[in-house]
Parts: sequence; structure tokens; C-alpha cells
Amino acid sequence: MRNHTMVTEFILLGIPETEGLETVLFSLFLLLYLCTLLGNVLILTAIILSSRLHTPMYFFLGNLSVFDLGFSSTTVPKMLLYLSGQSQGISLQGCVSQLFFYHFLGCTEGFLYTVMAYDRFVAICYALRYMVIMNHKVCLILATGTWIGGCVHAITLTSLTFQLSYCGSNEVGYYFCDIPAILPLACGDTSLAQRVGFTNVGLLSLICFFLILVSYARIGISISKIRSAEGRQRAFSTCSAHITAILCAYGPVIIIYLQPNPSPLLGATIQIFNNLVTPMLNPLVYSLRNKDVKSALRNAFPKRSLALENK
Repeated sequence: MRNHTMVTEFILLGIPETEGLETVLFSLFLLLYLCTLLGNVLILTAIILSSRLHTPMYFFLGNLSVFDLGFSSTTVPKMLLYLSGQSQGISLQGCVSQLFFYHFLGCTEGFLYTVMAYDRFVAICYALRYMVIMNHKVCLILATGTWIGGCVHAITLTSLTFQLSYCGSNEVGYYFCDIPAILPLACGDTSLAQRVGFTNVGLLSLICFFLILVSYARIGISISKIRSAEGRQRAFSTCSAHITAILCAYGPVIIIYLQPNPSPLLGATIQIFNNLVTPMLNPLVYSLRNKDVKSALRNAFPKRSLALENK
């Protein structure tokens, strides 16, 4: 048997086909990241401080803000470091942590979107029994279930990926430690990890997306039975923000993992959109047309109330 040196550090080569654009990308991504942090912190603050927002819908929205903060912070800070000219290296332990939290938070967020669709289904189809069905205990169980499900998913993928030996090249041809970028560097047979990773991520995304479609199909049927145009408009407005967020979140995941041979640049662009742009858009999507959130923000930050009134 040949002697091999085990890898203890990986080198992140960055976003494919973007050589010479580091300064521009650093400025753009830093701005997007700061907007993501600010927007989600504001939403979370409004939900915590306003008693009017202590409802199941905003409870799950608060969870979504927490996940968006963590999800974007899993990959973006390291990307900003090497775009600014600092070290592109990441330790083996750091790579394991990055992969785990990326899939943990990403999967949990997918489950949470499904739970939020169920919440809207109950609110519209069983409006009179909404607070009975979606009581505090049920909301807590659903939220805890999303955390546990995401954790199990991430532990499975991370253990399969890093139980392999890495003893060759340590250059990761991507901007963070993701399974498709890490597995080609393994010395052993990666077929099991590839099959489980592809099936697990793709299948879970499709199942969640299917359940969301079923929920909204039932919602659409219920809305069509409302006689007044005003009632239909009000019912639809409660779902429009969630539908927009779902399209932004699930579209990139499905394209990345179910497209046979995406180009490296396309894959990276879509994944950056999912990692950075979607978490930034969620606070805007859920607040711009939401009078309750605007009112809570005015009460929490009275000096900024005039700007919100103008919007």
C-alpha cells in the first residue's frame, strides 16, 4: 500500500469563472449580506416586541428569520474573507461544520416552508377553528419537528461524506464545502454518499414542494368559493408573500440537484441566490404589504415611522 498524507485543510478556489472580479463581488455580497442581517433582525424584533404578532403565522415567520440569519452566515463570511484577499484555506473541522450547518439549516427551512403552507391552509379552510387547531402546543411541536428533521438530515449527509478518507488534493473547486465539491477529493468509493446525497436532498425537496402544492390547491378551492371579491382578495393576500418566498427558495434547489449537468457558473449563481438573495428578500416579501408588521416596526422604531408611512 502506498503512503498517503491525510488532508487537514482544504483550499476553497472560489466562484468558478470569476477571476478578476473579486473586488466587485466583495462589495456586492457584503451589501446583500448586511441587508440580510438587518432585515431579518428587524422582522424578529418586531415579532418579539409586538403582542399583536404573537400568532402562529408570525411564530413561524420568526423561526424563518432565525434560519435565514444562520443559513446566510454559514457560507457568506468565509466567502467575503477570501474575496477581500485573505486566506482561502478552511480546516477539515471547519469544512465539516460548514457542510453540516448548510444542510441542517437549508433542510429545516424547507420543512418550515411546508409547515407555513399548512398554517395558511388551516387559516383559510378552517378559519373558525384556526386558533384551536394551531394552538401553542401544536405550533411548538411543528417547529421542533422541523429542527429535528433538519438535524437528522444533516447528520446523515455529513457522516457519509466525512467517513471517507481525504488523502489527495485539497483544492475544493467551489466557494464553500458542499457535497458535490468535496466528494471528488475522497480516496475511497463515493458512490453511496453520492446516491444518498442526491436522493435525500432531491427527494425531500420534492416531497415538501408537493405537500405545499396540495395545501395551496385546497386553499385555491376554498378561495374560489368565497362570494365577495373583497373576501377573495383578503384571503389571497395572506398567501401571496408565502408563495413568493417558496418560489425563491425551492426553484434554485430543484435546479441545482435535479439538473443533469449544470455549468459550474450557473450552479454557483443559483446557489448564491439561494444562500444570500433569498434570505435578504424574505423580510421584504413578508413586510412590504403587511400592515401588522409595518405597525409593529413603527412602534418598535418610532423615529423611522415616517419613512415606513411613505412606503
